[in-house]
Amino acid sequence: MSEPAKPGSVKRLPPPRRLLVLAAILAVMLTGCTGSPTAPVQTTQAAVKYRTGLEDFSRRMLDLGAPAVLIEARINGDVWSHAGGVRSLGSAAPAEASDSTHIGSVTKSMVAVSVLKLVEEGLVQLDDAVANHLPEFDSLVNPRGAVTVAHLLRHESGIPSYEEELFSSRPIRQALTQKLSLGESLALSKAMPWVRTPGSGADYSNSNYLVLGLMLERLHGRPLAEILRNDVFEPLGMKDTHLTGTGTPPSTMIHGQLEVDGEGLDSAYLGAIVGNPAGGVVSTVGDLNTFYASLMEGRLLKPATVQQMQLAPFGFFGMGLLRWKDVCGGSYYYGHGGEWAGYRTTVVTSADAKRQVAIAITYPPESWDPAAYNPDNPLGPDALYRAARTALDVKC
Repeated sequence: MSEPAKPGSVKRLPPPRRLLVLAAILAVMLTGCTGSPTAPVQTTQAAVKYRTGLEDFSRRMLDLGAPAVLIEARINGDVWSHAGGVRSLGSAAPAEASDSTHIGSVTKSMVAVSVLKLVEEGLVQLDDAVANHLPEFDSLVNPRGAVTVAHLLRHESGIPSYEEELFSSRPIRQALTQKLSLGESLALSKAMPWVRTPGSGADYSNSNYLVLGLMLERLHGRPLAEILRNDVFEPLGMKDTHLTGTGTPPSTMIHGQLEVDGEGLDSAYLGAIVGNPAGGVVSTVGDLNTFYASLMEGRLLKPATVQQMQLAPFGFFGMGLLRWKDVCGGSYYYGHGGEWAGYRTTVVTSADAKRQVAIAITYPPESWDPAAYNPDNPLGPDALYRAARTALDVKC
């Protein structure tokens, strides 16, 4: 669930249009009936360029030992998907582009949408003290000042991430497989020093979104899985997206693998990720592109709310969004990256919703380290981000 890296940065982290598709299909059907040619929405040269680049990226990942690579790109009306590798190590079943995968911190964009829906309804204000909606907040995290809802959404609260204590206080296998309540997880953050006072800067922390998840459940009186399904997944037809539960993974899920204490561990549906608002959603690359395109188009939130969501006072973190300069459009790219043990995901979209790329991989079992981020890792989040950006920049 760790933070996607800023380009060029070095950080140590705690343990990434359905309507357009239907329109394209309809256009093909109509062409077949009338015999009239349809003007291409993108030049062949541009399409070949970005597809070739992403295929080369997939080949590099597989050569480096990634068991599976899933990609979907929607660029200026051209929709293309790709899969390489296998669903699980030791299995001959090939990975498919429609397979499900853990998306890690990409979950945060979806949770932010649910919070901002409450803001639009007037039930929550961004400058509300969190304790107004969650009375136990102060006792859970011992805040170093007044923390607002906006602070949580933009990682400006200063609350340390609970994961560092989680992975240092118990064996890794236990930390991965033991299901903790959101309150129990947040309580771990009290063992860590606060990074800064609230509102004085932005420091990525998964604890922020655990608090938001608790707040959503308190205000709705329903489990987070149901809230996200009602607010996001069902309205957009994201039928292959859900919050991880305690059952068995979908039969079409790709399986991450870890090496823990010299033994293999299947990392799909591990206890620690069940119901987690900071990184617990399972989705597909197609559903992720649908989500971000719909968000940018104002289909989930009012356009003014989306604009507020995109603001990043400290340069990088919006409300559940990360942003990067769009050198082609003169605006910003938005999206998120995510990581869960054995899985890595990146989704990037243009502000006008005309270009999206979603990439998900599983990575070699022995390469996972819950405590460190290496910007030079050829299988790391920077590699996924660069591949997505290169495809989006085809417009340049």
